[in-house]
Parts: sequence; C-alpha cells; structure tokens
Amino acid sequence: MRHTLAHFAKLYRSGERLVMLTCYDASFARLCDQAGVEILLVGDSLGMVVQGHDSTLPVSLEQMEYHVAMVARGAERPLIVADLPFASYQASVEQAFTSAARLMVAGAQAVKLEGGRAMADTVRFLVERGIPVCGHVGLVPQSVHQLGGYRVQGRTEDSARELLEDARAIQQAGAAMLVLEAIPAALAKQVTESLAIPTIGIGAGGNCSGQVLVLYDMLDIYPDRKARFVRNFMSGGSSISDAIRKYVEAVKAGAFPAPEHAF
Repeated sequence: MRHTLAHFAKLYRSGERLVMLTCYDASFARLCDQAGVEILLVGDSLGMVVQGHDSTLPVSLEQMEYHVAMVARGAERPLIVADLPFASYQASVEQAFTSAARLMVAGAQAVKLEGGRAMADTVRFLVERGIPVCGHVGLVPQSVHQLGGYRVQGRTEDSARELLEDARAIQQAGAAMLVLEAIPAALAKQVTESLAIPTIGIGAGGNCSGQVLVLYDMLDIYPDRKARFVRNFMSGGSSISDAIRKYVEAVKAGAFPAPEHAF
C-alpha cells in the first residue's frame, strides 16, 4: 500500500525521521522501495546526473512526466514527489496547476516547487485544488544564475531572516513539507522548530525532520566533485541495495548527516 501524507504527518508528530531519496527509473525505484525508502523524489536533478547537463534548467515537463511514470511503475510503497521543472509553473498559478496535474496523472502523489514568499500564492492555488505540495527554500537550483552558483544560503542575519519568513509563508500557504537545501545547520534547526510541517534537509544539518540525497551522489556514481554534505554509502557495502539500506538506517537513527556533513 502506498504511503500517504497522513502517514508522514503521524511519523513527524512522533519524532521519527523521514527518509527521502531521488529516483528516476523503475529499477532503482524497486530497490529503494525494498530497502525502506519512504519518499521518492523524481527530481529535476536528473538533468545533471542522468542527462549530463550542467544545471537542472534544460529539463522539460515532458521529460519529468516520462520519469515519474517509470518510478511509479517500479515502486509500490513510497510516496512519489515530482519536481515541477523550470518554466513550468512560474508564469501563473494556472500554468502551475496544468503542469502539476500532468505530473499527478503520470503517477506522482505530490509536486515540489522552488521559492519562498513569491510562490506562496501558487502553493495555495494548487493545494486548494487538491494537489499536495512540497516546498523548497535555501539553495534553489533553478535560480542558480541569479544566486551566482551553488552556494550556501542564509549565512547573514538578513538572509537568514528572509529564509525563515519564506519557510513560514510556504507553510501558511498549505505545503505538506519543505525541503531545506544548503543552509547553515543552526538556521535549519531554527526553521524546523518554527514550523508545524516536516522539513527535509539536504546540506542543512541533522536537525531537520528528514533527509534527502541525490541517489547517484550517495552511491558515488555521479562523476563530479561531491558536496560536503554527501556521504558515499557504497563505501564498504556489498551491493546497491545494501548501500540504500544503510542510508535509511543512518537517517532513521540520526547518524546521518554527521557534523562533518553540515555547514
């Protein structure tokens, strides 16, 4: 039976950490399911780790539909969250709904979009029309050129305050959960404690409600230089399944991320 948002709300209230991994095809989806991964993010990161681009920007909505459908066919239990790709939702709330609906029809149970207060109306529009939303603040890869690269966000007092306001706005708009990417661990802790929805960290320290990594990073098969928040779970492992299982266990136990993986 497929995990539901109500299931994760219950885990969140009990203090149990949530486990998310990116996934792009049926075979990996099946392995992740068997290893106990609870949420599969069909991320536009596929543009980099699968397609070979230097950013997520070239990924199309049609390509996202294709990968969502594959993951949905391969996984029975995990909740499937699909990224809305660049330029598929920013123009208007109506555009966002049409794009999100296509991903839901393809097999997703929720969509993820990047941005804070500027996207609150979009989040609200989707939620009010039956489409669950996962927010994403901090380092938002679709805005890499505006940010000047893949840099840690929220380091100054002003930027930290703005990020906290963004997180609160996305929660108030009705988001079910929120990804925090590449922000100082102390700020992630503050954001997590100020919200009533789960936070999913990536490069945000160990005090978030759950964790996510790019599958190809944690298996050490993406050739580029690894970010400091990535751990190679294949090291010392006997198989891909074993590595994914170790990741699940480490997140659940609070052993990952360790202090050396945080900013």
